[in-house]
Amino acid sequence: MVTNAAHVFDPHPLQLDPECPTRLVLDRIGDRWTVLVVLVLSSGPLRFTQLRDRVGGVAPKVLTQTLRAMERDGLLTRTVYPEVPPRVEYELTELGLSLQAPIAAIEQWAFAHTQEVLASRRRHDSAEVQVP
Repeated sequence: MVTNAAHVFDPHPLQLDPECPTRLVLDRIGDRWTVLVVLVLSSGPLRFTQLRDRVGGVAPKVLTQTLRAMERDGLLTRTVYPEVPPRVEYELTELGLSLQAPIAAIEQWAFAHTQEVLASRRRHDSAEVQVP
């Protein structure tokens, strides 16, 4: 249980079970690349290369796997246009769009606490170096 003066959070025990369907959904939306894809696609549909460039730092294979998993989970659609060469666009579904608010809250938290996290990392890393 995480406790502070403003909020008490007690996760449901089943969410901690790896076989719980809620846990499977949490694993998907907590994935590093899923969050970034939702942020990037929030402005509208994009082609694979545009998406890859805007996400940044993701290997094409990993992005493909992420997009397939998100499509399977109903978070985005993949539309293939009958053109030569084929044009494929990815777009968030209503379900995917519903992640915008929770992800925005996490993004705001990250902006507000970046300096604290970086300072903590520096302290931790310097302490590890000093341990024999």
